[in-house]
Amino acid sequence: MNTMALYLIGDVQGCDRALERLLDTVSFSKSRDTLYFLGDLVNRGPDSAGVLRRLMALGDAAQCVLGNHDLHLLAVAYGVRPAHRSDTLASVLDVSDRSAMLEWLQQQAMALQIQQAGHTLLMVHAGVLPQWSSATAMALAGEVEAVLRSTDLIDFLHHMYGSTPTAWSDELTGADRLRVIVNALTRMRFCNAKGEMEFTSKEAASGAPAGFMPWFDVPGRQTAQDTIAFGHWSTLGKLNRNDVFALDTGCVWGGCLSALRLDGLGPDQRWAHQMFEVKCDSAR
Repeated sequence: MNTMALYLIGDVQGCDRALERLLDTVSFSKSRDTLYFLGDLVNRGPDSAGVLRRLMALGDAAQCVLGNHDLHLLAVAYGVRPAHRSDTLASVLDVSDRSAMLEWLQQQAMALQIQQAGHTLLMVHAGVLPQWSSATAMALAGEVEAVLRSTDLIDFLHHMYGSTPTAWSDELTGADRLRVIVNALTRMRFCNAKGEMEFTSKEAASGAPAGFMPWFDVPGRQTAQDTIAFGHWSTLGKLNRNDVFALDTGCVWGGCLSALRLDGLGPDQRWAHQMFEVKCDSAR
C-alpha cells in the first residue's frame, strides 16, 4: 500500500510540461501526497498560466512559496513595472482568468516550515539571513504576506524593487523593512559575516565576491541546526549536504526539474530523502 509522500520541487518557471512529467515520474496522488514548491513558479518558460492553473487545481496538496519572478508578475500585472524583454508572462496577463490566478498568487506564502520530532525544515525561495532563526524568518515572511493580501499591495510593489538596505536591522520600518525581507527571501545568494547582502554575482558558490560567501556558509548562522530548502540558484549545482537542499536545477535553462522526496527523520536528525529529475523539453 502506498503511503503519503512529501515532495519539494524547485523552480518551475512556466515549464508546465516538465512539471506534468515530473509528477507522473513520482506517481503523485492529490489525495495522498503533498507538494512544496520553492518559488519562481512563473516566467521565462512557455506556459506560466498552465503551471498556475495546475497548482490551483491541486488545492491543499500544493503548498507554495513565492520567488522573485512571482512577485515581478504581480508588479507587472498591476502596472507598477513594465515587462522585461525576456519575460514570458502573456499567458497569464492576456487571458480571461488572470484575476483568479493573480489573487491565488497573492495568497501564497513567503516561507513555509515543517516540524517533525523537534526538527525544523524551513522552505524559502532564496535564502535566510544568518542572524534570523527559523521562527524569525517565518514571522518576517508573515509581514510580507499580510501586505500582499491587503489594500497596501500596490504601494508595496512600488517600493519593493532595489538593493538597499543591504543588511537587516530590527529597527527597520516601512518600505525599507519589507524590502530587506523580500530581498533575503527571494534574491539573496551571497552575504558576508555581518549579514550584508550582495546581489550582483550569480556565479556558483566558488565565485563568491571578495569578502562574501554563500549565505548558508556564514559562521554561526541561527538556522544552522535546521534544514533549509531553497531554489533560485541554478548555478549552484548539487551540494551533497544534509542541512541545506538546493533545488533549482535550471529547468528553464536546459537543465532538469527536480523533486526531492522526504522520507522522515533519521537517527541523526537529518531528513532521509530521494531525488527525482526530469529533463526540461522547453529550455530557453
